[in-house]
Amino acid sequence: MTLPVRRPGRARALLDTEARASAHPADPSWTVRLAADLRELDADWRESSEICANAAWAARSAGHSVLGLLSPEQVTAAESDPVTTRTYRHLYLSALRFDFRCPTLQAFIEQLPGTSLRSLDCYSRALYAFALLGQSRPEGLALMDEVLAEAGEHTKTLHVLLHGLWLGQDLDHCAERLLALSARPGFDADRDPILLFRVAGALRRLGRYDEGLAAIDRALDLLPPGDITVHGDLVRERSLIAAARDLPHPSRQGETAT
Repeated sequence: MTLPVRRPGRARALLDTEARASAHPADPSWTVRLAADLRELDADWRESSEICANAAWAARSAGHSVLGLLSPEQVTAAESDPVTTRTYRHLYLSALRFDFRCPTLQAFIEQLPGTSLRSLDCYSRALYAFALLGQSRPEGLALMDEVLAEAGEHTKTLHVLLHGLWLGQDLDHCAERLLALSARPGFDADRDPILLFRVAGALRRLGRYDEGLAAIDRALDLLPPGDITVHGDLVRERSLIAAARDLPHPSRQGETAT
């Protein structure tokens, strides 16, 4: 799928919109202003998902989760325009994802009216797939394939699915699926530390420890200076890989005994 080309002026407007949304996370009215800005821009689902996911993450990092600003009733309330409805849904579902609340996210989606569920945008369906994958539910794999067919190279959507596979450790061939997804166009392994973090975990589960260490070391090197939001997760993954590599394996024990 070919992604829409953004005009320079529109790209600037979208960046300004995201900056305003993230500037004052303690102000409970920023979600309303963001919805108004996206409505004025007539943002599509791709633009909305990128801005809303980033804004939800920034708010959470500042200690002001969207889950404390929007109620489920607000998110499901019928709005006069679809852009506002989608904005609140993207913000709320992204916040549930960042808190790993997979059962809650699944239940929230499934209680939407039938027409809303069938008309969900691609990113919202990706978040639904994340909730299923994160609980190792096989039906999430079929939904993931449907989303991939529509998402094309949209990186934010691909990351949601990658996150679900990373959590769904009891799915058949989950690590192999994660590695296959990580190789899709839309990802940039040379500059994406979160991608490399997920890949390192999959390599550890496959027993490819040296490759996993190389991936996690590259991820650590790519983090912005002073970043504390995910640094601890990366360091823990590195410790897990190193510990797994150094554990005695049955084949090595046999060699020692002889």
